[in-house]
Amino acid sequence: MSNDEWAQRDANVVWHGFTQMDSYTENSPIVVDRTDGRYVIDTEGRRYLDAISSLWVTTLGHRVPELDDALVAQLQRGAHTTMLGNGNTIVVELSEALARVVPVDDPHFLYASDGASAVEQALKIAFQYWVNRGVTGRNTFLGFGGAYHGDTIGALSLGGGGFGTSIFDPLRFPVLRAPEFADPACFDVACQMIADHPTELAAAIIEPLVQGASGMQMCDPTDVARLAATCKEHDVLLICDEIATGFGRTGTLFASELAGIRPDLLCLGKGMTAGYLPMSVTAASGDVFDAFLGPDLSEKTLYHGHSYSGNALAAAVALRHLELIDAWDVLANVRERSEELEQLLDDRIAPLSQVKDTRVRGLMSGIDLAPPRDGLRWGRRASAGAVERGVLVRPIGDTVILMPPLTITSEELHTTVRAVHESIADLEP
Repeated sequence: MSNDEWAQRDANVVWHGFTQMDSYTENSPIVVDRTDGRYVIDTEGRRYLDAISSLWVTTLGHRVPELDDALVAQLQRGAHTTMLGNGNTIVVELSEALARVVPVDDPHFLYASDGASAVEQALKIAFQYWVNRGVTGRNTFLGFGGAYHGDTIGALSLGGGGFGTSIFDPLRFPVLRAPEFADPACFDVACQMIADHPTELAAAIIEPLVQGASGMQMCDPTDVARLAATCKEHDVLLICDEIATGFGRTGTLFASELAGIRPDLLCLGKGMTAGYLPMSVTAASGDVFDAFLGPDLSEKTLYHGHSYSGNALAAAVALRHLELIDAWDVLANVRERSEELEQLLDDRIAPLSQVKDTRVRGLMSGIDLAPPRDGLRWGRRASAGAVERGVLVRPIGDTVILMPPLTITSEELHTTVRAVHESIADLEP
């Protein structure tokens, strides 16, 4: 059966996120049949280098034998048991391993299945933290323009909008909104807002160093550190959303490390299980966690939890993933390939007349295109051209996003940039 036939079967029964299904088949979607290393393979056997890590989740590549083994070993012990009022040994082991590496003081971990849910948990924890302490009026949050924290209602409210979400504006609650990272006054304004509204703010939330979904907008670590210091000075909780930046994407295990900060709440997801299974987590500092301690079934309890929270299969893979990042010295490869990617973009991509700007932080990069008028869909066209050349990329508007696996080789990086260069060079008004 051809890829087109599979795509039609797909369109008959599947509803794809962030996709207009009326034109789904017209955009030549790839229907993946299997994977191999850092490649995905469609139903006709065509291979594509996965330069977006299957939407930023696949850190070590596909079908990693060590991760496969961890999954099978846990399956033989049990696939899942509830974490509501009970525990599981593999979840304890994962939590102990995370506690040794996350930039959070005396952390405790509340598990979920996706990034938006981890943010929702942080939102509810931050609000109830103040209630449990007997402090009233702390029901506002500070967020940034251009931010994206997920597509559930609370996460949408904290985010900066966009992505066709304005239809849900009547459901979003208001927040204090600092400018986006591209504004030079962004952090000056944010810090002043915190200083002006300390008794109203439950927390400030930031994607440290990189706003991924806004097209890889980046900021300086010193500015993030300044924001954290301002939060601490005015007794405002700080939430770091490292759904995208966590687990090595920026060259350190967590982007917060580069800024030298230790947030009160840390949200992790995406690469947590190396792309194997859905899992996210909200790490709370000991100070935050302690505010929820009290009599059994008391009002201080966090009445929140998911059926599949702390899934054992996902926990087993996440634990082995952490071990492999260390054993394989993956972060060294990220730093080396990051320097190489930045040089390649400077040499091959930035000089193109169709390109406005390029940005790199670790293995997170964005290429801003410069269409001469609206409606040309250059981002979509450039990405489609790269796919035709065997490299899978996905744009955000007119920004081409490159987010390859952390284990990508120099040769594969050159292949990626060559395909993107050729596809952008082909763009015409």
